[in-house]
Amino acid sequence: MPRERAHVYVSGRVQGVFFRATTRDTAQEKGVDGWVKNLDDGRVEAVFEGDPKAVDAMVDFCYSGSEMASVSTVEVEQEEPQGIDGFKIRY
Repeated sequence: MPRERAHVYVSGRVQGVFFRATTRDTAQEKGVDGWVKNLDDGRVEAVFEGDPKAVDAMVDFCYSGSEMASVSTVEVEQEEPQGIDGFKIRY
């Protein structure tokens, strides 16, 4: 099965609005591996790895995020998959 990896940076009102938890839950529902974390500059960083359609769906999710989020920009970098297993919130 082919795997894809997307490294994403999300800007806007994305901290303190359950963005990380919603991202984790959505990734687990879609069977996507990776991680998500808050950055000191107010952005959220995430890595999604798995089936290309599921990874694309997670990138699309980042444009809206959690219900209380207000996303202004999403930067996406395609990378080589690294074999991540599971999805975690990093601190």
